[in-house]
Amino acid sequence: MTTFRDALAAGPLVLDGGMSNELEAQGHDLSGTLWSARLLRDDPDAIAAVHRAYYAAGAQVAITAGYQATYDGFGRLGISRTETTALLQRSVSLAREAADAAEGALAGRRWVAASVGPYGAMLADGSEYRGDYGLTVSELTRFHRPRLEALAEAGPDVFAVETIPDLREAEAVLTALDGLGIPAWLSYSIRGTTTSAGQPLAEAFALARSSDDVLATGVNCAPAADATTALALVSGLPGVVYPNGGGLWDPASRSWLGAQDEIADLAPFWLGAGAALVGGCCRVGPAEIKELADSVGAAAADR
Repeated sequence: MTTFRDALAAGPLVLDGGMSNELEAQGHDLSGTLWSARLLRDDPDAIAAVHRAYYAAGAQVAITAGYQATYDGFGRLGISRTETTALLQRSVSLAREAADAAEGALAGRRWVAASVGPYGAMLADGSEYRGDYGLTVSELTRFHRPRLEALAEAGPDVFAVETIPDLREAEAVLTALDGLGIPAWLSYSIRGTTTSAGQPLAEAFALARSSDDVLATGVNCAPAADATTALALVSGLPGVVYPNGGGLWDPASRSWLGAQDEIADLAPFWLGAGAALVGGCCRVGPAEIKELADSVGAAAADR
């Protein structure tokens, strides 16, 4: 049976784009603290539709809607731990059902990556772009482990440990992954050539290499130019890169301002720099993923 590790070795693989921007395009209000995770309970069909749209556009890997789904975050809204576990596992099953349907209509295997967002995502105050929450590695490990256990029981192909801003949190997640039997990629939120918390990316990528559970490392949710520069610093592991689609986020209007980037044009550079997982994050939708998938296919054929 082909595993995700096998597929990665034979790569490159195309990831999907942003979950939230596509849900907003459908007319959903994501202004609450749970963001897109709210729809795991209130409208799971909407999430399934997004997964289907990205698979149809050429994505080979869907990242689940669990980025902001945590026991602490749901608990603050009165949602029990039992229901939270069910919602976390639903995030995986929705993507799996879409993957199974896509495999029946499209050539090639489709994969499911269970999103594991940072502690700061639960705070819903932008902390995932700052880091240094004032918590110890042990405290952060205790935060991440129950969610990882619940997600592992749902059987994703890989964990997408994403938008991690700080080496301390990266260390905590790597500890929490131990013994679960699910591989992971580890991608950081960044500022230039450092993590969002200011640590050198060379150290961040070295930490990722230290874990047998990690099969790729890189960056996400960053400007495309910064992500491309950061990718060149990855060594010893395949790279993962899924930047934002361009512009600046305006927290007052809760909208993106400025022109979008043509991320598909960057695919040849990313593959040349060792990327094996490429996709998009905020402001990247199915149309952009289709262009990216076409670009990756052409670039891979030329190699």
